[in-house]
Amino acid sequence: MTALLAIDAGTTSTRALVFDADGAVRAVAQRPLALSYPQPGWVEVDARTIRADAVAVAREALAAAGDPTVAGVGITNQRETAVVWDRRTGEPVAPAIVWQDRRTADACARLETDGLGPTARVITGLRLDPYFSATKIAWLLDHTPGARDAAARGDLLAGTVDAWLAWHLTGGPDGGRHVTDVTNASRTLLYDLRRRAWSPAMADALGVPLAMLPEVAPTAGEVGTTTAFGPPMALRALAGDQHAALFGQACLTPGAAKATYGTGAFLLMQTGRDDARSSHGLLTTVAWDLGDGPVYALEGSVFTAGAAVQWWRDAVGMVGAAGDTEALAASVTDSGGAVFVPAFTGLGAPFWDPHARGALLGVTRGTTREHLARAVLESVAFSVRAVVDAMAADSGLALPSLRVDGGMTDNATLLQIQADALGVPVERPALAEATAWGAAAFAGVAAGLFSPDVLAARWTAARRVAPTADARAGDYARWRRAVDAVRAWGEGA
Repeated sequence: MTALLAIDAGTTSTRALVFDADGAVRAVAQRPLALSYPQPGWVEVDARTIRADAVAVAREALAAAGDPTVAGVGITNQRETAVVWDRRTGEPVAPAIVWQDRRTADACARLETDGLGPTARVITGLRLDPYFSATKIAWLLDHTPGARDAAARGDLLAGTVDAWLAWHLTGGPDGGRHVTDVTNASRTLLYDLRRRAWSPAMADALGVPLAMLPEVAPTAGEVGTTTAFGPPMALRALAGDQHAALFGQACLTPGAAKATYGTGAFLLMQTGRDDARSSHGLLTTVAWDLGDGPVYALEGSVFTAGAAVQWWRDAVGMVGAAGDTEALAASVTDSGGAVFVPAFTGLGAPFWDPHARGALLGVTRGTTREHLARAVLESVAFSVRAVVDAMAADSGLALPSLRVDGGMTDNATLLQIQADALGVPVERPALAEATAWGAAAFAGVAAGLFSPDVLAARWTAARRVAPTADARAGDYARWRRAVDAVRAWGEGA
């Protein structure tokens, strides 16, 4: 069997999936990934664990699949997580700073006050927000003893998780290739979208030495050879997780959009060869590059989605399992006036408020566990609605449907609430592993196994949820008022 191997280095787990050339999953292996929270708003991870787990799960999945002939390996990763490591030893200088981390919020605010914001948006398509990698890298250099001097000597390398893994898998200190792809590069606040290169101006303004940064390559192409999993295998694709999901969902024409519901919820609308800029709080990002130049997308990132359900389960004890929210929320017709704003790590698109925090409003003596469960699911669906409205305003395109993936899409009640909130059908693919399949598909295209047109022809929906006639528009308006209240509170805190 000719196979494709995908390594999915996610926020809460590291997985490996073996696909056949038709996209069928032949084996899966997974290890949970422990995050640490040393201070409020800080989120860290040991990059060495990601490296070790990637090798372990890849070996396990390949063995379970019968050690097939691998035509290509694709890596997809949590995008903005930043790693700084020693090029001589291959060891990180400090824990990696995870994309959710907000420790550089004040630094971003100062840079905005100093006037860098408009320049950043023109050059990178992004906003000055602690979400992105550059201020994390600068923080590590400034707060790790000796790191700034070591970087000046050329002893340190920096990158996102894909670059960290690619360097180690292709040799590490013994000639490993320091490389990232355009999707991950475009999430750093350091990549010039129009010049298609690192921006000296942004690197200087943010305090990141250009010499630390990896080579920028297409998403699909020849990255290098790895022997980490057994026989030599070609590493043929690197892609940020949301871009991989967009490709895996076959959103191959301008206007097609997907939403991935994981720890957060991430929406991308493909805009073709046009690097459309947003005036409604969205980001411009590279969707992918198959070697013939970049395809772009508009993106809106909702920082808290599945994490909201996890919090209600683990910290509050409202449910015994995350899936319990489905039946609880379905048992009531509305939230009884309760409104939840899931701003645990600030608000992402289209609000962009790093100081906002979560809130539960509108609670009365009659509020029940069922009402709260529905309010939690509504908070996710309404956060997505806010992004979709911004996409429609920026692109001028009416969304015909939304393709969805991720663990939360097992929740039928959420899908119905989402369809009602948007007023358009929500489609879940037959192949649930959209992100991993996107990474594998990029590698498959690079290997010449199939074309993007074949991927589009193969995509089918396993479930299509249409909006109901009695969707409650007032619920969304009330949630927006709650968001305004939380933002006002955050500004005064």
